[in-house]
Amino acid sequence: MTRRSLLAIGFIVARSLFLDAQMPAQENIAQGMKDAYKDYFMVGVAVNQRNISVPEQQALLLQEFNSITAENDMKPGPTEPQEGVYRWEKADAIANFCRENGLKMRGHCLMWHNQTCRWMYEDNPDKEVFLARMRSHIHAVVSRYKDVVYCWDVVNEALTDDAMAEDPYRQSPMYKIAGEDFIFKAFEYAREADPDALLFYNDYNECDPVKSQRMADMVKRMKKAGVPIDGIGMQGHYNIYSPTEKELEQAIRKFRKVVDHIHVTELDIRVNKDMGGNLRFSREGMEISDSTEQFLADQYARVFHVFRKYHKVIDCVTFWNLSDKDSWLGVRNYATPFDADYQPKRAYEYIVEKKAPLWPQPEKSDK
Repeated sequence: MTRRSLLAIGFIVARSLFLDAQMPAQENIAQGMKDAYKDYFMVGVAVNQRNISVPEQQALLLQEFNSITAENDMKPGPTEPQEGVYRWEKADAIANFCRENGLKMRGHCLMWHNQTCRWMYEDNPDKEVFLARMRSHIHAVVSRYKDVVYCWDVVNEALTDDAMAEDPYRQSPMYKIAGEDFIFKAFEYAREADPDALLFYNDYNECDPVKSQRMADMVKRMKKAGVPIDGIGMQGHYNIYSPTEKELEQAIRKFRKVVDHIHVTELDIRVNKDMGGNLRFSREGMEISDSTEQFLADQYARVFHVFRKYHKVIDCVTFWNLSDKDSWLGVRNYATPFDADYQPKRAYEYIVEKKAPLWPQPEKSDK
């Protein structure tokens, strides 16, 4: 029997024991990722309603993770689809799961150009009206969950991907109305609502040298202006080709000069050529072969090697989705450590056992 088969069998047994009313002491349950990294950082995951409702998936969450993010259910549009009309049921369900099980929760996210509150700007309000609406929304959401949410992705993806653009900001409706004040004020409003929460700016392609510099420069301006920002969220939507360990280290070193806290907020690794957080992407990965699985495991090994190296500044590493079945990227991008049947893949083994890569990283020129 292979090592991977033994790991999978052990994992199934551990989950069954967890659900058994006569479950043994916690130390007899197989080690999960949160336990393997207890001396480094928290290990989190983004969840949907099914994950917190199906007993087997609940058990997997509790064994593997100690930080939870709502994948979609705390975003602006879902929580306040119309001004003053709130839809708390789904966000409450995830928050209550965390409360009941003693899990920390990352709040995601307060301002984003997608899944947003269109009512804030669709009638072309002036800047003051827009900011007042934004403040009302932020106060409502942050205040409701301040007992369980320990940090917020306050503003998400406000910078452009165009390396040649003179204006570093994404030309979103919010930016066109209020300029960078919509970013600065969002942090001020979040701090008003919860003085104790850590506040993050969150973005993707954060290992690109142009974008990472724009992120660092923006945070410097924010701090100079007295804006209460605590950290940078590196989304971590990578692929098997990129980033290299050197590129990842360079980004972390750049960010730690301007903030005290770094979170990896949305980690997944694709087996195709796409990367980043753009919503247009291929759902067709490479053939799921033994070599593909090894490339994936090796890249997870590389990034976790870097994360461990910088654990004094990295507080939390969050996977974006529980399994390939849940992944926003689709099953064939094969992007998480758990397959579509919620079984651990080779990548899981490399993460938990802190293994070194077996093969060299594919060259970018091979893409």
